[in-house]
Amino acid sequence: MYERKEKGTLYLVVPCYNEEEVIESSIEKLLDKLSRLVDQGKVTADSKIMFVNDGSKDNTLFLLHAAAKRENRISVLSFSTNFGHQSAILAGMLYSAKYASMVVTIDADLQQDIEALDQFIACYDRGCEIVYGVRNDRHSDSVFKKATASCYYRFLHWLGCSIITNHADYRLMSKKAIQILSQYQEVNLFLRGLVPTLGLPSDVVYFDVKKREAGTSKYTIKKMIHLATNGITSLSVRPLQIITIFGLLTCVFGVGMAIYCLIDWINGNTVPGYTTTLMVTLIMNGMTLLSLGIIGEYLGKLYMEAKKRPRYIVESFIWNGDENEQNGYSC
Repeated sequence: MYERKEKGTLYLVVPCYNEEEVIESSIEKLLDKLSRLVDQGKVTADSKIMFVNDGSKDNTLFLLHAAAKRENRISVLSFSTNFGHQSAILAGMLYSAKYASMVVTIDADLQQDIEALDQFIACYDRGCEIVYGVRNDRHSDSVFKKATASCYYRFLHWLGCSIITNHADYRLMSKKAIQILSQYQEVNLFLRGLVPTLGLPSDVVYFDVKKREAGTSKYTIKKMIHLATNGITSLSVRPLQIITIFGLLTCVFGVGMAIYCLIDWINGNTVPGYTTTLMVTLIMNGMTLLSLGIIGEYLGKLYMEAKKRPRYIVESFIWNGDENEQNGYSC
């Protein structure tokens, strides 16, 4: 790594979906933090905040437009509909990389500690191209979420995936890192798994998670399951290898059972085996259906990738208070 001598231009990318209860408070805090970073000489004066409206159905977009008109440090990228948290983050980073030397992604509720930005920038100045924000603990999560998150990260590591435990999407990426990431064309995005595969110099910054000030989390169980499935299927083919191993073991078991039954038949010990037959049938059918489900999940992902649909469609982009309609623009 090499130490950077000049100050960098920072862009904060903030994905938003139905955040009207908290967005004005978040805007105020982010602007204040950005001002302090500029005053302390850590970033350049043309650093900005880019909000990405992910098809919100409430007044989030209206509030963002109003903020952009009164504050030229705010830009607003708006999707035509809801494309998902990962697509919103990617779009914000790709747009910001045109103007910024470093980009930090952070959630709109600001549960991720914005004071950790100083450490992010310090790591960037030391030559890091990627800085991962990792939560110190999960005390703010429910018991169910703690247990499932812990099992999920362990499972991903067992599958051989390069992923940072307890890292969400609070990270810094340099212009260089984002330009390399832009070469990844998959539709099923799982940035937490993709970014570590870049192999660029990186570091970790630990932070505390705060309680949400208002509103509720928009990350439902359904969305979390979808993201988790994307993470597994986009980063590893080991589940398919496991199916092959199960298939071989099942064949060995079947041959063993056939030999055992043949020996019993030769010895005249043929007894109606209703229970055994039922158990073997249920187990075999269950394994078959499970295997078909896993294979189907991978085929479904291939189907989505083969169609090459856009990862997002930008409806409008407000830059320095001037609204430029870009209907139909996609990526």
